[in-house]
Amino acid sequence: MIAVLDYGAGNLRSVLNTLAEIGAHYKLVREPAGVETASKIILPGVGHFGQMMRSLDAMGVRKILIDRIQAGVPFLGICLGLQALFRASEEAPEVPGLALIESTIWRFPNSVRVPHMGWNQLELIKPSRLLSGISQNSFVYFAHSYYAPVIGETVATCTYGVTYSAVIESGNIFGVQFHPEKSGVLGLEIVRNFVNW
Repeated sequence: MIAVLDYGAGNLRSVLNTLAEIGAHYKLVREPAGVETASKIILPGVGHFGQMMRSLDAMGVRKILIDRIQAGVPFLGICLGLQALFRASEEAPEVPGLALIESTIWRFPNSVRVPHMGWNQLELIKPSRLLSGISQNSFVYFAHSYYAPVIGETVATCTYGVTYSAVIESGNIFGVQFHPEKSGVLGLEIVRNFVNW
């Protein structure tokens, strides 16, 4: 069963609709026990990094989430859910992330309009199970003000003022900065790749 973490994120219904459309079996989870028994975990996210991490702490799921990911349970972080994997974010420097990736999330430079909102292209830079069947320069939908730098786990980038991580992948850990649930048929295919992995 896929556990979808429900901490009050505004885009939750769109994610659930996407899972239902591809026939995936899922359960909304708001407590540690649901994370502990999950075969896969999805963390959707919109909003503020600090608020999300505080909500996860209030639910008591931080430790079990880290433990399960480190134990090899497949994890997909969407938008803010990707950013949660990082050690810290410039958006809320006082609130630690999950620190499964030892890097920091940064705000876009003042030279571009923030938030970055709308369709933009993926540059595929490494082989990826999550992006299997996805073409170079495919368009996906973004809505974010902060970004993950390009790191060793980056498999696809996007450029908006700076070149940043659009998709990260490492073992059982997957993260997308864009919103597959708002990216049409291509987004469905990406979520299906995760569900079927």
